[in-house]
Amino acid sequence: MNLVTQHHAQDRPPYPPVICLLGPTASGKTAAALGLAQHVPLEIISLDSALVYREMDIGTAKPSRAERALVTHHLIDILDPAQTYSAAAFKADAQRLIGEIYARKARPLLVGGTMLYYKVLTAGLALLPEANPQVRATLDREAARDGWPALHARLATCDPALAARLAPNDAQRIQRALEVWLLTGQPMSQLLAVKEHVNAPYDYLPIALEPSDRSVLHKRIETRFDAMLEAGFVAEVTRLRARGDLHPDLPAMRCVGYRQIWAYLEDKINQATMREQGIVATRQLCKRQLTWLRAIDKRLVLDCCAPDLSAQVITNVMRIWGAYPFTD
Repeated sequence: MNLVTQHHAQDRPPYPPVICLLGPTASGKTAAALGLAQHVPLEIISLDSALVYREMDIGTAKPSRAERALVTHHLIDILDPAQTYSAAAFKADAQRLIGEIYARKARPLLVGGTMLYYKVLTAGLALLPEANPQVRATLDREAARDGWPALHARLATCDPALAARLAPNDAQRIQRALEVWLLTGQPMSQLLAVKEHVNAPYDYLPIALEPSDRSVLHKRIETRFDAMLEAGFVAEVTRLRARGDLHPDLPAMRCVGYRQIWAYLEDKINQATMREQGIVATRQLCKRQLTWLRAIDKRLVLDCCAPDLSAQVITNVMRIWGAYPFTD
């Protein structure tokens, strides 16, 4: 694989390809990105749907203030947990930031595991019908009566490909997929293949951190979740819940770990069950992220279990970017 993407001078400026450091949860993305930042001027654009929210630090494994002081980070702490952030908004923000970073003679580095954001940025938005309040209200009533897992099972009959990528309690995405099916009679997974015309001014080069041994990643997930609990994860969710304006169906509160701790605080499950369900949900997220990753063409795969992962990332990225020196 030729790692240096070729540019066409007549329709693209000679910018370096935008490196996208992608990987499942606990794959070592943050450490690798910070290591790379010690070798070249760069700014990190977060490609993570959970990091956009303020007041959600522990459970999202948000880079610490000290880490963010080492290199400029973007799209972190930009919204209140009561707000929502769409893939379309991410695309607009990311494209704007990439241009601004290049203008500062720095390199943009996208880092994260929200694969939908990567897909929308690089392949465009799907041509889907607009939201229909009546259909959504009907689905909400059915979910209140039967539960979202029942609607997930219903989705599996009309769009099994998409249902396989969604968690049974992913209310927002299950509702949208069923809404599209009811409005068009076509599986959303098929419609997602029909994209708007994309004329991106940049090339994107994905570097995927994938495990050679998934059990290693599972152990990291368990260890990290326990560390989050020790660091005050329950207290963090307690403060959010005490605000009074948040509820478990908000996108922010559906993040893995937050939903399980919310149920624990409502005495629906005990502490041991909360821990077990939080770890299982994180492992399921990891599995879905890897499914998305492996569908990305022309990605450079690095073993996230390798002890020298950061060094491998630095070597490969510096080789790619080295072919594109900035000139005044």
